[in-house]
Amino acid sequence: MEMYNDNQTRRHFLSTAATAALTLAGPSIGILESAAAQTKKPAVASPIKPVAHTSLGPLKQIDAGVLNVGYAETGPGSGPVVILLHGWPYDIQSFAEASALLAAKGYRVIVPHLRGYGTTRFLSPQTPRNGQQAAVASDIIALMDALKIEKAIIGGFDWGARTANIMAALWPQRCIAMVSVSGYLIGSQQANKAPLPPKAEFAWWYQFYFATERGRMGYQANTHAFARLIWEQASPQWKFDDATFERSAASFDNPDHVAVVIHNYRWRLGLADGESKYDSLETKLATAPVITVPTVTLEGDANGAPHPEPSAYAAKFKGRYVHHTISGGIGHNLPQEAPKAFADAIIEAAGS
Repeated sequence: MEMYNDNQTRRHFLSTAATAALTLAGPSIGILESAAAQTKKPAVASPIKPVAHTSLGPLKQIDAGVLNVGYAETGPGSGPVVILLHGWPYDIQSFAEASALLAAKGYRVIVPHLRGYGTTRFLSPQTPRNGQQAAVASDIIALMDALKIEKAIIGGFDWGARTANIMAALWPQRCIAMVSVSGYLIGSQQANKAPLPPKAEFAWWYQFYFATERGRMGYQANTHAFARLIWEQASPQWKFDDATFERSAASFDNPDHVAVVIHNYRWRLGLADGESKYDSLETKLATAPVITVPTVTLEGDANGAPHPEPSAYAAKFKGRYVHHTISGGIGHNLPQEAPKAFADAIIEAAGS
């Protein structure tokens, strides 16, 4: 799950998100909110229901930067490119149904395993198993280069939304448009130094657990059980079955998964160093840069993970922008819980 740590979002979060994060029951089903920077549109009602499994098909592999990336690809090769990015503790299965919907509309959809997940591997044993935000975003730029993709529509949630934000902020020329679940997630170690009130700190319990050797060992010993607990807390109204969870949990058996995840959360708290080659990127990100590419932000009405209100980050988007809150008991894993709403947002962001 994500930490929201630009200064504006943190201030808003103190008064709102701690209570929301600790309330597992979502609000009443119904249309909640649609806040737009330029044009207001109705929120999309999406009643919660078990999602039928849609296969992503056989995975492909390609060397890209420091990784050999495993990815799914669907849709016509000549279509507009969409790159969809998952978070923790999730994987590419979050986009199985949304990918099929977009492919049917003529999009070429690329869904990569992030570093430390699935079939993605580091090319060298000497490469640090680094989970810092700039490294993950640089991986996706390297993947685009390897696939000879000049521009793409970028969509994601959790780590994937942060990665999409960073790509849109630092490489806007590579981004046609963006869909970001929970809005603006770019952060910095400096912003994370300030302590939060007790209830807000409690919401980030797993990050403090990961800061300890006990936490690293515990996550390594109980990876699947830990991930399932996060799924249940973050999406309290999503009635996923064992098969749905296990399809994603297989990706956590990656030999570098634990190291990358632990480094990611320790780096955010300033407890682990990043790589110097990313210093210039992190310096830019620490300024909380605005995003100018066309953007749609989404939020579920029953997101059990801490998250800011849309009004806290709307000013970060300076291009064409709209927000939708998706009703119907939708939690943190929005692309998998509400795949049509997510696919519709991709099409809307692209202006199709």
